[in-house]
Amino acid sequence: MRAPVATTCAYCGVGCGIVATPGAGDREVAIAGDTNHPANRGRLCIKGTTLGDTVGLEGRLLYPMIGNRRASWDEAARFVARTFADTIAEHGPDSVAFYVSGQLLTEDYYAANKLMKGFIGSGNIDTNSRLCMASAVAAHNRAFGEDHVPVGYEDLEAADLIVLVGSNTAWCHPVVWQRIEAARAARGTKVVVVDPRRTETASEADLHVRIAPDGDIPLFRALLAEMRGRGLVDGAFLDDRCVVPDGFWTNLDGAHGEDLPDAFAALADLVAAHPRMVTVFSMGSNQSVRGTDKGNAIINLHLALGRIGQAGMGPFSLTGQPNAMGGREVGGLASTLACHLGFADDEREAVAGFWGTDRLCSGPGLKAVDMFRAVDDGRIRAIWVMATNPAVSMPDAGFVRKALEKCPFVVVSDCMADTDTARLAHVRLPAKGWGEKNGTVTNSERMVSRQRPFLAPAGEAKADWRIVAEVAAAMGHGAAFGWTGPAAVFRENATMTGLAARRGLKLDFTAMADLSDEGYDALEPFRWGTGNLRADGFSFADRRARLVDVAPLAATPFDPAFPLRLNTGRYRDQWHTMTRTGLSARLATHRPEPLAEVHPIDAAVAGISDGGLARIATPRGATVLRVRVTDAQAKGTIFAPMHWSDLFASGGRTNRLTSPAHDPVSGQPGFKDCAAAIAPVVPEWRAFLASTGEPVGPDVLYWAKARQAKGWLVELAGVGDVPLDAVLPEGRRLEAEDTRRGMQRIAVIGEDGRLAAAMFVTRSGDLPPRDWIAAQLGDDAAGPVELLAARPATPRPDPGPQVCVCFDVGLNTILAAIAQQRLTSVEAIGRALNAGTNCGSCRPQLSAILRETNLAEAAE
Repeated sequence: MRAPVATTCAYCGVGCGIVATPGAGDREVAIAGDTNHPANRGRLCIKGTTLGDTVGLEGRLLYPMIGNRRASWDEAARFVARTFADTIAEHGPDSVAFYVSGQLLTEDYYAANKLMKGFIGSGNIDTNSRLCMASAVAAHNRAFGEDHVPVGYEDLEAADLIVLVGSNTAWCHPVVWQRIEAARAARGTKVVVVDPRRTETASEADLHVRIAPDGDIPLFRALLAEMRGRGLVDGAFLDDRCVVPDGFWTNLDGAHGEDLPDAFAALADLVAAHPRMVTVFSMGSNQSVRGTDKGNAIINLHLALGRIGQAGMGPFSLTGQPNAMGGREVGGLASTLACHLGFADDEREAVAGFWGTDRLCSGPGLKAVDMFRAVDDGRIRAIWVMATNPAVSMPDAGFVRKALEKCPFVVVSDCMADTDTARLAHVRLPAKGWGEKNGTVTNSERMVSRQRPFLAPAGEAKADWRIVAEVAAAMGHGAAFGWTGPAAVFRENATMTGLAARRGLKLDFTAMADLSDEGYDALEPFRWGTGNLRADGFSFADRRARLVDVAPLAATPFDPAFPLRLNTGRYRDQWHTMTRTGLSARLATHRPEPLAEVHPIDAAVAGISDGGLARIATPRGATVLRVRVTDAQAKGTIFAPMHWSDLFASGGRTNRLTSPAHDPVSGQPGFKDCAAAIAPVVPEWRAFLASTGEPVGPDVLYWAKARQAKGWLVELAGVGDVPLDAVLPEGRRLEAEDTRRGMQRIAVIGEDGRLAAAMFVTRSGDLPPRDWIAAQLGDDAAGPVELLAARPATPRPDPGPQVCVCFDVGLNTILAAIAQQRLTSVEAIGRALNAGTNCGSCRPQLSAILRETNLAEAAE
């Protein structure tokens, strides 16, 4: 074992510290939480825990590729530079664009933004953070004069009331949820969840306020009106530190919570009784055509009550990506210039002077949705996509895919060779992946941390900032991009934040501007903008915050052809488009397929059964998903995950359905609420395939594949003939057939005598369990009868569906322990089985199991 390396997690915006200890093999690493990192103090979720599963070379892009041929770095960089330069010369600087990612390090972001805005001369650089955080950014700017999150994680531990708005925190930010649980245990903190769905987080809350889709605005307008009616507005704070627009209070007249009378009354009582209050808002709030107004409605409440700038108080936007905040700092959004500056003449003059350029862009560029519209209509003729997968993640992704297909020049720099977007690229450039990168990231609470390398680069992969610098040099701008390493980029960015600080903004890294390379290597986490907000004031010139007049929510037009509302979101154990998490067998066990969640009444009306297939349609397209019928889903709504791509499923690319309609201020799309319809799909046959090799998705009605410890598991359904030869490998076949039930069972034995694949097909009966047969892949211990039966000759205890991924604990094991040992708490289950004692993501499910067990016992 080599020396441990302190680094930062590659996933969500919590920004957990990790200690990575390289093993004896080239790509082996042991992962542990960093007990010294202030964001997590050693805690990790299951995705962070399994990062070691994802650092192999499988699927990596190892060399520059022009078309389908390998190229040298010099040839590829010159080709990209020449094509961009020729396009600019013929069509102008706004004919090119960069679409970048919160997966980039801040140094990478800085280089890309500098090249596009400073030396190409266009504002056309935007980031996938537009899809998750842009509305929070816009709300912060409108309220505070700067994109400044005014709280930190320690405020959660000092709060007496935490209101979670559009945040399934237990699944999407599990380490934050652990901190919230600790606060509840230590000080009795009350937790409220505002969400249309009864999520895992909502099931653990003291109060669940089940609003209608996009119901956040009327709720928070009504809550502010109610607090004013109770005399709780902090007039002194408003007079001293805020600007209230004319007519603000009059425009609240008529705001009420009558749609949710009981829940609203309980919420109002909690808010009134607990001044130490933090409101956490995330994707459910941001991903809306009124997302900016939602953010400002939340901020208005905190400003009006004076609940900001003190311990345990404030509005808290939880970011989704590991470095969405870092990209916001340097100007990675098309709507900002650099270091929190805009496009006013004096700001442009300062930035141009700092960068030493006469080519600075004249104004904002195109935001993500409009950027791909410009690709489609030919205004943008060359686009460089960095570390993201817009062919899957953008709304109306089918339109985006077609736009990229006809774009004259598409460059993709990524660590993975095969993504839905990379398939559309003319040039692919290999970028370093997590464990190879060297730079900084900023988390949700403005904590800057180091990502450090502990693995050699895969093949010829380079740092993203280095790739940008080489292309910039080939375009003739080498002097401005001649950094010797990431520390030099960091120092330049730190120095540049002085432009913000001199204008009274809180973004200020200038204390780090002279950091040596050795100091950069040893840099400890630090947080910017930590002054006393109530004493120092906000970022407007008068140091006063602005309450923003938020209009009531307009009624959503009803379309009888699409009578339901589709909401999309994340699963606990997957990330974005699964290019990394899809490599981990452990992460596939929780939800091996994408599921459309439907309320029982809607399912009955549509004639859909639990576990069956359904066609989900919107005005932009349709897809087939398996159905989960659950009353956790609100009546009239459908939920589907956003992770699956064409690499993992025939119909999982949910964003082919979502609407490109977006917030008029932030440009963020409304992923959470679009009109949809659902109808049953009845296949003629159903099947599953377990295979040591990764099978190619067949041309059938439905398929979805998931990684297994020894290979792959594929669920299939279709009409007509079963494509056995298309999916089964070569080898000796063992076969059994039951014509009465339409059952066919095939096991394929490879040349080495070991199980290479097994496929089970039925036209009317039930398919056998998958776990045992998948575990036999690559082995030769089981006999033919066992393989064709998909079970051992001697029955073994069935652990049931996996609940705790960290310790591989199944539902049946948990139920047996509860019954035999009379376990009555999640903590007791943890002591008995370890379940729920590591990442904590399964703790809400454990609570639900206990509740259901108690109800069953009471009924008996």
